[in-house]
Amino acid sequence: MMRHFAKLAASFLVGAALIAVTALPAVAKTFTIALIPGLTTDPFYITMHQGAETAAKALGVNLMFQGAPEFNSTLQVPVLDAVIARHPDAILIAPTDATQLIAPLQKAVEAGIPVITVDTYIGNGRYQTGFGNADFPLSYIASDNVLGGEIAARALAKAIGEKGKVYVSNVKPGISTTDQREQGFKEEMKAHFPNITVLDTQFNNDDANTAASQLQAVLARNPDLAGVFGANLFSALGAANGVKAAGKLGKVKVVAFDAPPAIVGELKSGLVTIAIAQHPAEIGWFGVAAAFAHLTGNSIPVNIGTGFTVITGQNVDDPDIKKFIYHD
Repeated sequence: MMRHFAKLAASFLVGAALIAVTALPAVAKTFTIALIPGLTTDPFYITMHQGAETAAKALGVNLMFQGAPEFNSTLQVPVLDAVIARHPDAILIAPTDATQLIAPLQKAVEAGIPVITVDTYIGNGRYQTGFGNADFPLSYIASDNVLGGEIAARALAKAIGEKGKVYVSNVKPGISTTDQREQGFKEEMKAHFPNITVLDTQFNNDDANTAASQLQAVLARNPDLAGVFGANLFSALGAANGVKAAGKLGKVKVVAFDAPPAIVGELKSGLVTIAIAQHPAEIGWFGVAAAFAHLTGNSIPVNIGTGFTVITGQNVDDPDIKKFIYHD
């Protein structure tokens, strides 16, 4: 269903963008679209930037890329304010907090700048027509993170023989993407795997060392621990390092969300069993295409969902799979 919708949305945006390009006069304005990532140093957002650049070049758009070095709303708000002051024609943003970015983004709308959220959203809900208290984003372009969590649950369940104890290693509450991944994971386990016990979630504040320590603490309380789902990269790699330090390589299975280059070696060594790769380049591409379509008088879908690829140590070198590894 989501994959079908994504294809329809993709076809719509390509068509709208092409119509807009052919309809523009020779002296038409060159639009400037700003992309504000969750942070600038993460391979996920670097790959998203590359996808956005590809679309911008194809559509003749100036792309502004500006962000903070950490996934932190306190750091992101000044970046957003600086972008608003430059008054681009549209803003694409991955909000670092589901509620704290509402008021700062309202300033952009009040300044007449259309806002599209990418990867993360503001407000509450899953692929809805409204955004809770924030009804001004034109569109939300992202992976279906609840579905991603469900895929992770099924993958981990299969890896541990559909029985045993597992837990979620997560960042912190209030981040839409990781909240949804945890939600999907727990709902899938509860609905379809009665012989798997999901222990309390461990929040690591996006610190791999904390995630490693938490893994060892959970293992001390539950020596029969069978697996862990890392809801983002640092959670997964930290948990994997905790497994290694505890001498449980191969005995405690680790499923990682996201697939930067750093994950490849861990998949091949068996430290990480499975990685769920998003398609961030598609998110960036559709973000620019949607903004351009809107700026040239076309309507755009409220939600655009992109896909996932499941990567293992066995398929990671397959060219059709390898292309979904993120870029540094």
